[in-house]
Amino acid sequence: MAEYTLHTAHLYGDLMNTYGDYGNIVALKFYAKQLGVAVDSKVISLDDDFDADKYDFVLFGGGQDYEQMVVTKDLPSKAPAIKQYIENDGVFLGVCGGFQLLGDYFVLADGTRVEGIKAMMHYTLNQPHGRFIGDVTIEDPTNGDVYHGFENHQGRTFLDENERPLGMVKQGNGNNGEDGGEGLVYKNTYGTYFHGPILTRNGNLTLRMLQTMLERRYPDVDWATQIAQITPESF
Repeated sequence: MAEYTLHTAHLYGDLMNTYGDYGNIVALKFYAKQLGVAVDSKVISLDDDFDADKYDFVLFGGGQDYEQMVVTKDLPSKAPAIKQYIENDGVFLGVCGGFQLLGDYFVLADGTRVEGIKAMMHYTLNQPHGRFIGDVTIEDPTNGDVYHGFENHQGRTFLDENERPLGMVKQGNGNNGEDGGEGLVYKNTYGTYFHGPILTRNGNLTLRMLQTMLERRYPDVDWATQIAQITPESF
């Protein structure tokens, strides 16, 4: 049995996993194993409680409009705990629909406005004449890291003043095709339209997030030195 364990929650993993978003947890397990760290994963779905103090990582993936509408009926019951987790610097990854639902609101293809949980105040408008589809490359302006992914989304997301982009677009469209940003960072919460999934294709980002999780859970261990010895990979 591993000496150290991280606990992960996959929000609505049975409904919001259209593009194989669970692969992000697989990538996390891959790197954690090299450190002798176990990672357990639990799907938190309809009518389940979400314990803000239990988890070290939360994944909220993407889904089709139907699944998103099902989730929006249940999500308000979990919203206070999710907000508490985010504000307490828990590591969170929202992908596509999960990214949108964390915000103020989003607009479906038929023009229906759907309220998010307002954990952050980005908002998403409909794109009336097509979708953003294709390979994306971005650069994180805070550290120079480059991330690769694939986008397929009709929404156009605009960030709030308290959020920054995960990266600036070098190839592709990003959040909205207008301001040059892709994804978001707020505290230890990340949002993105990257499929691939993002953590399997970008080991540098995975290791950064993993270090944050481990330092929060086991602060007496020198995780930075250990993680510096691991080579990031792209699958």
